[in-house]
Amino acid sequence: MSDYIGQTIDLAGAIDYSDGSVVSKTLLDKKAGTLTLFAFDAGQGLSEHTAPYDATVYILDGTAMLTIGGEHVYAETGQMVIMPANIPHDVQAEARFKMLLIMIREKVEKTEA
Repeated sequence: MSDYIGQTIDLAGAIDYSDGSVVSKTLLDKKAGTLTLFAFDAGQGLSEHTAPYDATVYILDGTAMLTIGGEHVYAETGQMVIMPANIPHDVQAEARFKMLLIMIREKVEKTEA
């Protein structure tokens, strides 16, 4: 069980920056999805990748530069970006920033044979 369940969470304060690094902290990890905090130092990022589900990024501190399907999207504190499933995307920190990554996995209905 997560240490955060049943508590108020100061999201931006729950993770610290680390020089030259990307720091992550999982708040919740369930079959239905995950909540993960990230703190990016300037010049750091996540390389281009795809995910089988929509991924939502909420910026907690600073400004992020995302590339989604080749298009640049800037998001700043208090803004959210939904990245569509199966579209290549990356996240870059031109300056330090923190984000909450929300992944909700689709429920797949079983088919009868």
